[in-house]
Amino acid sequence: MTSTLTELDHLELDLSSGNLMMLNVILGLIMFGVAIGIHPSDFKLVVSKPKMAWVGLLGQVIVLPTLTIVVIWMLNDFLSTGLAMGMILVASCPGGNISNFMVHLARGNTALSVGLTGFSTVGSLILTPVNFLLWGSVYSTFMSSEMDNPLLRELAIDPWEVSQSVFLLLGLPLAAGMLLTRFYPQVSKWLENPMRYISVTAFLAIVVIAFSKNLDAFVSFIGIIFGIVFIHNLVVIVGGYHWAQLWKLGRREQRTIALEMGIQNSGLGLVLLLNPKIFPPELPIGGMAAITAWWGIWHIIVGLGLAGIWRRSKPELAHAKS
Repeated sequence: MTSTLTELDHLELDLSSGNLMMLNVILGLIMFGVAIGIHPSDFKLVVSKPKMAWVGLLGQVIVLPTLTIVVIWMLNDFLSTGLAMGMILVASCPGGNISNFMVHLARGNTALSVGLTGFSTVGSLILTPVNFLLWGSVYSTFMSSEMDNPLLRELAIDPWEVSQSVFLLLGLPLAAGMLLTRFYPQVSKWLENPMRYISVTAFLAIVVIAFSKNLDAFVSFIGIIFGIVFIHNLVVIVGGYHWAQLWKLGRREQRTIALEMGIQNSGLGLVLLLNPKIFPPELPIGGMAAITAWWGIWHIIVGLGLAGIWRRSKPELAHAKS
């Protein structure tokens, strides 16, 4: 099984300069869509409701990657190095922008969702490269049986290079979107809903562009990829729900944190993977890209499904003390 999946690691991605530029523009558009939904008042939540905010942030930054390592340990005999590292990359990315919409549909705490998305996105300038390096090292040291794999032997991520890329891909679009919201709130409000649909379409475009050279090969592995992402995503969502429950947060906050942890900015992960300054083209990153791409599709399906189920059962309106 592992030897078969190693073939997926060596899947060739489309790394042409024209496509890379297009991917960067698409991700910038997605992050601009995130930013127009963020208001300065959203960041006040940490002060006004510190308990629920910090439980959510710790869930995103610490509990999510920890659960990911647990899942990798459970499935290690069935994973290639690339697939495992792809799971770690997804767990290192900030929350996805569609989580706010999903939380609203699920009768969760939308203000908390927006605040957590904003903080995790801004924090990703530092936390994404740090978490990827930290948990990648844990996997490489304690769980990998493929020590001769070039992905482990040659992968030397430069945190400064990753931070620069994350700033350009996230920081500038975020700043532009928040400035638009600050000075032209009506325009921002008008754009907010259309940008959600544009973001989903844009992510699918990223997937198609990335795998355009080997789309058939990607599809042939989809059953295996589906199983891995299904288990990973399920553990993260259930873990997020119980993490909030452990801290005695209300039902609305439990739903919110579960969805925030289960919906990740996979577009950022794919664009980072396709940046030759971060991941040289000779590295076998096909498995990483496959996991990242399918996660971005699957979390939309799961998010809508959960939101539909939870919407039918009205949570208690009382908030837990914070």
